[in-house]
This record gives sequence, structure tokens and C-alpha cells, in this order.
Amino acid sequence: MIQTHGYAVQNASSPLAPFVFSRRAPGPHDVHIEILYCGICHTDLHQCRNDWAGSTYPMVPGHEIIGRVKAAGAHVTRFKVGDFAGVGCMVDSCRQCASCRADLEQYCEKGPVWTYNSKEYQNQQPTYGGYSEQIVVEERFVVKVPSALDLKATAPLLCAGITTYSPLRHWKVGQGQKVGVIGLGGLGHMGIKFAKAMGAQVVMITTSPDKAKDALRLGADQVLISRDPTAMARHGNSFHFLLNTIPNAHDLNPYVNLLKLDGTMVLVGALTALTPPLMGASVIHGRRSVAGSAIGGMAETQAMLDFCAQHKIVSDVEVIAIQDVNKAFDRLLKNDVRYRFVIDMASLRTKN
Repeated sequence: MIQTHGYAVQNASSPLAPFVFSRRAPGPHDVHIEILYCGICHTDLHQCRNDWAGSTYPMVPGHEIIGRVKAAGAHVTRFKVGDFAGVGCMVDSCRQCASCRADLEQYCEKGPVWTYNSKEYQNQQPTYGGYSEQIVVEERFVVKVPSALDLKATAPLLCAGITTYSPLRHWKVGQGQKVGVIGLGGLGHMGIKFAKAMGAQVVMITTSPDKAKDALRLGADQVLISRDPTAMARHGNSFHFLLNTIPNAHDLNPYVNLLKLDGTMVLVGALTALTPPLMGASVIHGRRSVAGSAIGGMAETQAMLDFCAQHKIVSDVEVIAIQDVNKAFDRLLKNDVRYRFVIDMASLRTKN
């Protein structure tokens, strides 16, 4: 076992604090990674506070992990010591179901093993995430980080990046399409960058006029203020695809009416109940679709990183020390970040 330092919460109301725990010793198929940076996802806050129920403690959050390979098992073929590597939301799956065989481990029929707040299949030991100095992960669930990418700004790609890239690719977003990205936050700012790089006409859809300037800076061609009924009516029946990144309950109906015939809106943010009910007529009369999408599988996550290297895409980040993580959580609650916090793990090592 490997003694590891990190930060954990002990219950739903406690702050993150130093925590010492054990990682498994690397096996022949494992990659042992020194964590350099870890992004802070809004999911981390929800899980720490048990907002979705099912949280187990103590919990070391973090699933946007960038690091350097310290050791590689005898049967590891894609990594060597010194390589830069990434770990996202999953660290295992059943490997046998139809989804896993199709490189869609995120939809594993048995359920993926999440990077934290989960249990390993073989030994039923709890998984601990990236707010820590090191991690051991089986090679299949580790991605290579292209050297062209800024490491600290790459960390959020392992969640926010793949969460937005995957549906855009699956629904074949590209040239000649009008694409709306709803909500400008950690997910939305990546959706703009990806859709633009894929060649679409990109419209940022937001409730806040104050976000217009930044949306244009990120690559949006236009900004649509969703609280303006005249502007919404003008854009009605005109979008091929909508990427809805709003993280909480909201009314889908105004957005559905923006879709063209056979258009699709994909939800990637809201995990709780949506209110009010969706009007069936809005979907039926335009043969429109409302769908959902999770993260991507491991092959697609690697493809996403390679796409980012090709198009020079990374997240907009604010780097913090691990000692400031509770302040970052407080600011996250207020949406006071543009657009992702990233923890520099050198700050953890200097304190140990």
C-alpha cells in the first residue's frame, strides 16, 4: 500500500481538510501517477455536500486529474516514466457488457467505477480522487496528454471538456449548422470552443447580458438573451442543435421552440427534476428531440485531447493552492469563477 496525502471531507457539512490514506500498490497493468493539477468540478461540491444522496465519507473528491507517470506496470504499453497522463471521471468498468465492448465505458451496464465516492470491483475498497498527491489507475482508464497542451488548463478537459465534446461529436455538429450553447459556465465555455472548432455557427444563449462580451471572446458568433421574448421569437425554428449546460431545474419549453425540424437539444448539466413539464406539442410538431449525454468513453476522451491539441483548445482556469480549496467551493456556489478552478498540487507537497 502507498501512503498518500490529500484533502477530504468527513461528512456533508465539514470543510475539506488534510487527510492521509492508502492507495493500492501498482499492479502489472497499472499506471502510478504523481498528480500535478486537479480541476474542481461542480460535481465535487454536490458530492461533498451529499446533494444527490449516496455520498460516503471520508471523501477525497476530484476527477479532472493531470499528472506525471511515476511508474508503469510490466504489462503497460502506452505509458512510460515521465509521460504526462490524465485521469477523468472513471477508473474502471465491467469490461464485458455491450457498452464496454463498444468503448462506451461511461454507460457500463454494471456501472462504472467512479474516480471517487465509488468502490473498486475486485476488493470493494473505496476510491479516492484527485485532491491528493498521487493515484494508481489501470492503463485502460488513463489518457495520454499531448505535449502541446498547457497542463493546468488541460485538467478540466477530463470532465467539462469530454462532457461537451461527446454530444457534439455524436450528433455530428459541423459546418452549415446553427448551434446554440445554453448557459455560460464551466461546461458552456467549452461547448462554445468545441462547436466553433467543428465549424458550426455558434450562438451563446444566456439569461445574462453581462456575459455577452466574454461569449464573443470565447468564439461565439452571436449572443441570444433568453429573457428577451422578441429575440427568442426571432431565433425560433432555426437551430440544428442545442447543447444545454444549465446545471439545475429549469423550463425547457422556450429552448425546444428554438429548434428546427428534426433538431435536437441535449442535456448535459441538469441531473435533477426539470420543471415545468415539457409541452408535448412543441416536440411533436417539429419532430424535435430532447436527449441526454454523459461523459465520453476512454477512446473518445483520448480523441478529445488530441482534437484540443490540434485546435489549441484548453479551459479558461484560475489556479489555486490546495489550502484555498474551501474558499474556492464558496466562490463556486456564487458562480464566481471564469471558468474553472484548478488546484496546483505542488502546494500540497510543500506542506507535507
